[in-house]
Amino acid sequence: MSNDPLLDQLDELIAADTDGLLDMPEKPRPVTEVDRLVRAFREVSDFYAAHGREPDPNTLEIAERKLGARLVGIRGNESKIAELKEHDEHGLLKATTAPTDLDDLLAEDPDLLGETPDIFDVSSLPARKSPADEGDRATRVKAKDFAAFEALFADKHQGLKEGTWKLGSFVGESSIRAGRFFLINGMMCFVAEIREPKAERGESKPRLRVVFENGTESSMYRESLATRMYETGGQALTRTTLDASEIGDADQETGYIYVLKSLSQHPDVRSLRDLYKIGFSRGPVEKRIAGAEKSPTYLMAPVEVVASYRAYNLRPSALEHLLHRVFASVRLNASIADEVSGSVAATEWFLVPLPVIDRAIELIMSGEIVNYVYDPQLGDLVAV
Repeated sequence: MSNDPLLDQLDELIAADTDGLLDMPEKPRPVTEVDRLVRAFREVSDFYAAHGREPDPNTLEIAERKLGARLVGIRGNESKIAELKEHDEHGLLKATTAPTDLDDLLAEDPDLLGETPDIFDVSSLPARKSPADEGDRATRVKAKDFAAFEALFADKHQGLKEGTWKLGSFVGESSIRAGRFFLINGMMCFVAEIREPKAERGESKPRLRVVFENGTESSMYRESLATRMYETGGQALTRTTLDASEIGDADQETGYIYVLKSLSQHPDVRSLRDLYKIGFSRGPVEKRIAGAEKSPTYLMAPVEVVASYRAYNLRPSALEHLLHRVFASVRLNASIADEVSGSVAATEWFLVPLPVIDRAIELIMSGEIVNYVYDPQLGDLVAV
């Protein structure tokens, strides 16, 4: 007994704890690398037990491919095999014994030296293709303006579902025209442009700009695209009321939607934040804005092209109406003095952040813009 009653009570409690309630719990053993290895190998063993075969490291099934690669990695590591030896219930890690002599080799395959076709007979092999010219090997690159084409691909897929479009036979190189859609190896592609051959580059055949629905593009020759179509059994997209040779199934490029920033040094203009002009041009934008410093349309000052988007099947009047409706609340109300015609209203200039303009043009391309307006208080497009 001690002189401290509290300590005495604690001693009594400890002595009365026959169930071990006051015992300190054992610290869990830390998980080791071997534990993780065993757990990983068990998943491979479970797969073998469930399917009666090893997981395939080359399958397109992600989960099985992962297990197959894991098994290959373990088999290539002697130390891992040693650690897992007692856990290898299906013999997945047993080393195959190499034949020690010719008799062992023949015992494994009695027909090894039997009658076989002549190994020099290459008649059944595919013909070797000759190397293509540098001009024919057009690699695919990312299409920077893919947003301008996304809605076109979506429209064609929807048309195939609804039956307004169909897949037909490819009828030859002459049917490859700007605005046509084709299917190559299951992927839809769009002929955005046909560029005339440039003699200074030694070109003798027209090149295409082919945009693919995965966001890439290629500048292959028209002849090369036709060859690919024949080799892969490619198909052409056509309207259900037309055949594959008719031109009525092509999407027509109507021009460019452009976004301009004023470079005016006038204090009134420079004080306006997020001032951009959104317009439409049937030809190249650079040609359209030539001489901007002399035009009231461009605030009598040079302009910078901030963005340019290809537009298909778009009426300029419809675009102007949409822009004025969506951005009506932030449209610039200004007039510029012109020496010839007096005061001229500067139209299509808006006080709106560039990311919002980008979003609006995406919605214009998809046709969804009719459901949105710009809210200057929120600084964003809102559904109506």
